[in-house]
Amino acid sequence: MSGAVMQPRRSLWIPWVFVGGMLLVVAVNAVLVFLAISTFTGLTVSGAYDRGRAYNAVLAEAERQDALGWRAELVAEAGLLRVAVTDREGLPVPGRLDGVLRAPLEGVELPLALVAVAPGRWQAALEAPRAGQWEARLTLAGAAGGNLDIRQRLVLR
Repeated sequence: MSGAVMQPRRSLWIPWVFVGGMLLVVAVNAVLVFLAISTFTGLTVSGAYDRGRAYNAVLAEAERQDALGWRAELVAEAGLLRVAVTDREGLPVPGRLDGVLRAPLEGVELPLALVAVAPGRWQAALEAPRAGQWEARLTLAGAAGGNLDIRQRLVLR
């Protein structure tokens, strides 16, 4: 064994590739976290905390409306919104119906001019600025004193 000396490997750059790769991952994650935090507040409604605390009142109102036994049917076709409200026995529920048509994502609200065409039946012209998903938010003040909140998603073409 004549003095053979081991030469150090010349590939010292290999560990730095791993370090560079990890720094790249950390940098991309930092950019994504910054964009996620700065572009969306996380709030979809104002007063979310107060609305959450009042949720028992929402549940009580839903039980009261279920006890009435009133059912609403909404149909959107040919530029008209037709609404029919019946009681537990299938008889029409007369009253005054008011409401709006709301785009859920944009928050655009369009008032609906609902006209009674028969007891328990109303219709309104639909003048939505665009086709797509809308939510009808209606309130029926029944002649007998009961109230019914109607919320139904509609797809307009």
